[in-house]
Amino acid sequence: MQKITIKKILKKKNKTPIVCLSLYSKTMAEVADKYCDIILVGDSLGMVLHGMKTTKEVNLDTMILHGKTVKKSVKKSLVVVDMPYKTYTSELSAYKNAKKIINKTKCDAVKLEGGKKIINIIKFLVKKGVPVMGHVGLLPQSSTKFKLKGKSSNQKREIFEDAKAVSNAGAFAIVVECVVESLAQKITKNIGIPTIGIGASKYCDGQILVIDDMLGLTNFVPRFVKIYSNLKNIADESVKNYTQDVKKRRFPSSENVYS
Repeated sequence: MQKITIKKILKKKNKTPIVCLSLYSKTMAEVADKYCDIILVGDSLGMVLHGMKTTKEVNLDTMILHGKTVKKSVKKSLVVVDMPYKTYTSELSAYKNAKKIINKTKCDAVKLEGGKKIINIIKFLVKKGVPVMGHVGLLPQSSTKFKLKGKSSNQKREIFEDAKAVSNAGAFAIVVECVVESLAQKITKNIGIPTIGIGASKYCDGQILVIDDMLGLTNFVPRFVKIYSNLKNIADESVKNYTQDVKKRRFPSSENVYS
């Protein structure tokens, strides 16, 4: 099983679609590693796993904890870890925190949200040898509401310029989140690094979803999420059956005990 590298990701631009998933646990990482090119340990774990209201509540230690778990469970996929809110407010703070994430998790890259406002930070990290994935469009760390971006001509221009700036700053790939299809297509055609769409379009160089969403484990079902399995219903039925077995003393049976 050959390890996916950043060079291999870059070579997929305009060629082979890049398969990505966001996940946070050993079990999910072991499954996804068989199929994914990139696994993102996203700060969406705040809401998905920890019941937080926004990604702003996620701290560095939590990202490192889950990043370590995922990286140890992966053999092939490129592992990227989100830098949480307010951990890259300056070049020096970004470098200090990015190095901490990479040293402790052994991940392959970090992801930062933002466009023109953070290009100097991206440039600084890349110059220091820290691989960076960018993120434009809807930015969960700074958005107060979940809504489509790029509907107005001004927004289209701003997001397009952000994407170009992130690409020129040295990022190796860029997540394009929740933008109108035509804008995602334009960005993909006009920048030299792979675009990873989430709520963007099939014209992106790759796609990403949160694994818990696509497996039906959460109640988050925006238009761009396709549910491939309803594991929440399966879990519900399994726990119900277990409960009945316990109450009727059918479990444990003779095969479940040591004589």
